Amino acid sequence: MKKVLLTMIFAVFAAVLVACGSGDQGSKNESQGNETNNEGASETKTLKVGASPVPHYEILEQAKPLLKEKGIDLEITEFTDYVLPNKSLEEKAIDANFFQHEPYLKQQIKDNGYKFVSIGGVHIEPIGVYSKKYKSLDKLPDGATIIMSNSVADHGRMLSMLEEKGLIVLKEGVDKTAATVEDIAENPKKLEFKADIEPAMLTKAYENDEGDAVLINGNFAMDAGLDPSKDSIALESPDNNPYVNLVVVREGDENREEIKALIEVLQSAEIQNWIKENYKGAVLPVKGE
Repeated sequence: MKKVLLTMIFAVFAAVLVACGSGDQGSKNESQGNETNNEGASETKTLKVGASPVPHYEILEQAKPLLKEKGIDLEITEFTDYVLPNKSLEEKAIDANFFQHEPYLKQQIKDNGYKFVSIGGVHIEPIGVYSKKYKSLDKLPDGATIIMSNSVADHGRMLSMLEEKGLIVLKEGVDKTAATVEDIAENPKKLEFKADIEPAMLTKAYENDEGDAVLINGNFAMDAGLDPSKDSIALESPDNNPYVNLVVVREGDENREEIKALIEVLQSAEIQNWIKENYKGAVLPVKGE
């Protein structure tokens, strides 16, 4: 009887030891799994950037592998208008956007109270004059109709370009980035301006042979398959150009490590030289060789 009792006690004791051992091992394995997961999560950071299709999206795609090497997973959201990228940034749906130049950014901040800052410029998209009727600006007839976008933020840039090419003269002392048709002081050819078309629809106006000439932003021209350096009859000069395309973030985010890495990569010689070689003058890098 004593032997049977002792055997039963030993069996129960052994079972308890096995159960405790399994529990400890399970806790250990779970702990190790958590440590592995936490470690894996800390290795890669996700950065969400909103961008226009061409060339912004394409440039960011080139930056993806370089950011990956820095432990940053770049997620790109494509926008086809000029309003949603800033709204999305304000609503924290994205961490940065890449589509606008400084005059537009300043106007958006003024109109909407956005708390945004630029962390740096990447490229310039020269605006072009396109015409199916005339091969050069000097062939434009008196009274020619010039089609511009209905975005007032673009007017100063477009009119400055026409002044640069000698077609008009703007009033002395006017802020050329904010100039409007009313600021034209001299118009020798008596050009007529039509400004009631959405920026993205300017290429359609050109294809449909509307007006005598159409002023089209570089990104929309390329998105429609046009080559600004070949298809335009005149192209905006990059010299002292305030319309550099910027990477923009919310105030306070400019010192985040992944944000710093983003602009560092976009301004790197590798990306800047890719812009120069890939777009062949239709898009101009702000840095590089």
